Amino acid sequence: MSPNPVSETDLHAYVDSALPEARRVEIEDYLNGQPDEAARVRTYVAQKKALQALFNPVLDESLPEKLRRLASPPRMTATGRSGNAFLSRYSMRRIAAGVVIALASGYAGWLAHTPLQPTESRIVMRPLPQQAAVAHVVFSPDARRPVEVLAEQEDQLAAWISKRLGIPMHPPKLAPLGYELVGGRLLPGNSGPVAQFMYQDSTGRRLTLYVSPEYTTTKETAFRFAQEGAVNVFYWVDGQCGYALSGSIEKSELARVSTAVYEQFEHK
Repeated sequence: MSPNPVSETDLHAYVDSALPEARRVEIEDYLNGQPDEAARVRTYVAQKKALQALFNPVLDESLPEKLRRLASPPRMTATGRSGNAFLSRYSMRRIAAGVVIALASGYAGWLAHTPLQPTESRIVMRPLPQQAAVAHVVFSPDARRPVEVLAEQEDQLAAWISKRLGIPMHPPKLAPLGYELVGGRLLPGNSGPVAQFMYQDSTGRRLTLYVSPEYTTTKETAFRFAQEGAVNVFYWVDGQCGYALSGSIEKSELARVSTAVYEQFEHK
């Protein structure tokens, strides 16, 4: 065991490969004697890899031309100076541009490299499959707290989510297909709460069902498929909600389960 205490910061630095070699060896020795902690670290590593697979394509994108122009070097004046004051109007523009670039780049990564499309109400609406995929890769690898309310409290879960979404909502029954309910949680959507139900098969593979009441006005009502990094997503809009079933499983298997989910909501 490491002679030095191992903190949560140490474990995250280990996952990020940010430790000196000597400390990395100490952490590995510590994990070899702590199976619970080792399992938690493996979950962090899996989550990191899933997020990288989803967001790495953003690294190859270029900034919009307008932001490039704002960030370009200033033109020199006839006197050989770019401005006559530290906080000239041009300096302020460059500072503002730098902030915009930083925010735009970080936000673009989080939204998985898709252009933002404002609705008539000026609310930024992210595509349903991307929202579902992001929620899946964030929560499905979590070994300790993947959901807020467990399946053992299914009635309370259904009542809580129904109240917050403002519509009757109950998790579909997928046990006949080999997927048991783990539980569910509420998440922030574009303009209000959305729900996520999580399922797991006998091998530990997890599926998440993302339910959002924010897509009732969309015209894309057909059953559709999307691939977001390593995550496959089937999604559709029906009645009062948009639905998206996500998982790192075969497309045919995900389609089979999605059809069962669709049919259960269709007959309610």
